[in-house]
Amino acid sequence: MLFQFFNPMKKVTVTQGYLPHWDQEAATYFITWRTADSIPQEVWKRWQKQRDEWLMAHAINPAAKDWHRELETLPEIKRRDFRRFSVALEDEMDACHGSCALRQPAVAEIVKDALHHFDGIRYLLGDYVVMPNHVHLLVGGMARNMMLRQVASWKKWTALKINQTLERSGRFWQDESFDHLVRSEASFAKFGQ
Repeated sequence: MLFQFFNPMKKVTVTQGYLPHWDQEAATYFITWRTADSIPQEVWKRWQKQRDEWLMAHAINPAAKDWHRELETLPEIKRRDFRRFSVALEDEMDACHGSCALRQPAVAEIVKDALHHFDGIRYLLGDYVVMPNHVHLLVGGMARNMMLRQVASWKKWTALKINQTLERSGRFWQDESFDHLVRSEASFAKFGQ
């Protein structure tokens, strides 16, 4: 099994949750998912309001299903300006809000073990890091849509085990995950740093 990167000649499927997700058979993905408490609700609402106001100021309806496509029609300088919202949100989430349960070695080990469990069988695991309130990883070799199912499986299993370990209940992970189809070997190396 080898890491494969985005191939513009192969079929791509884009699905839409809160964020768009690109799928391509046997591709490699950079994936991030976060704990449910990784960003305070008031910070999330403020960020979303500012982002939506920017979109509306550029004649894009943020409630439209295809607002991402409309954004792509803007000049590069405007798209670059819009990216500041993603950077600001990432910075806020990396500020270690919430309980940061993944900081505990036993809890981080649950995630590590889950990631390695089917490595080389269902997927090819690349570099990964378990941060105090989120996980980043590179993974490849999965058939189309299998990546999304695998992420759901990791999140479900680890949430169950982590909640048992912490003697708690309730949602542990955010519903959405961020995934980025790796487009080149250079991008793969950058994500792996």
